[in-house]
Amino acid sequence: MRKENEIASFLAMTLKIKDMKNSEELKQIVKDKYSEIALQSKTENETSCCGAGGCCTVDYAVFAEDYTKLGGYNADADLGLGCGIPTEFAQINKGDIVLDLGSGAGNDCFVARALTGESGKVIGVDMTEVMITKARENAEKLNFNNVEFRLGDVESLPIGGNRIDVVISNCVLNLVPDKVKAFAEMYRVLKPSGHFSVSDVVLKGNLPANLKNDAEMYAGCVSGAIQLNDYMNIIHNAGFTAISIQKEKPVVLPNEILSKYLSTQEIEQYKLGEFGIFSVTVYGQKSCCEPNSGCC
Repeated sequence: MRKENEIASFLAMTLKIKDMKNSEELKQIVKDKYSEIALQSKTENETSCCGAGGCCTVDYAVFAEDYTKLGGYNADADLGLGCGIPTEFAQINKGDIVLDLGSGAGNDCFVARALTGESGKVIGVDMTEVMITKARENAEKLNFNNVEFRLGDVESLPIGGNRIDVVISNCVLNLVPDKVKAFAEMYRVLKPSGHFSVSDVVLKGNLPANLKNDAEMYAGCVSGAIQLNDYMNIIHNAGFTAISIQKEKPVVLPNEILSKYLSTQEIEQYKLGEFGIFSVTVYGQKSCCEPNSGCC
């Protein structure tokens, strides 16, 4: 009975999100759900639709990355919610000011802090009050005075322009209703020549609607994902240069899901990566010379 109730709860949430026309309502749903997640253990989150639901059918291993051997790793801050390790490719240097979008309990912030050293600074922004509280408690336990967490919206960051050396984010932007605003804000806060490295979930090619629905049940982070080409165009249109995909990992769906919607040939094409669901880590750089800045 408990499993049936959890599945019903997740389905109701998924349908509500799909019917949502108001981005503020969507944000509130995400905020409420991640407030629940903040109070759960990593094990509970890894078995609950990427932390977004409570659906026992989800196989979190399709996204999982191992943080345990990374410098700065703190188990209390690892809620198991990511789909990559953006710090792996973020080219963070000693003394850098790093911004983590959707910082959760602080996992990526603490790993970034190990790279910036004591001379740098790491700022985490999250829209969920409970997550901010949890992250601050973790930073306090670690006695870090150069890691801070700010309550705020990715679409309207609580940070001045041209302040940040490196922006990172981990499986968050797919949940943001207005990705155009999100990347425009990233561009605004980055210093000239600053850059970002973000991990996210995207789609390639046209997936049958029912297959995408089942994929969301199997791996909840698929919800909110857009086509890779559209994702890259948003980044380009925000003004970023040197854009590249640093890592790409297919989400492997089991044959029992694929065979319901795809032919044998289509399943082979799916497994070859010709279309499907992917976790990607993407890089982009802000121009070294802003108009009228005089830096050229």
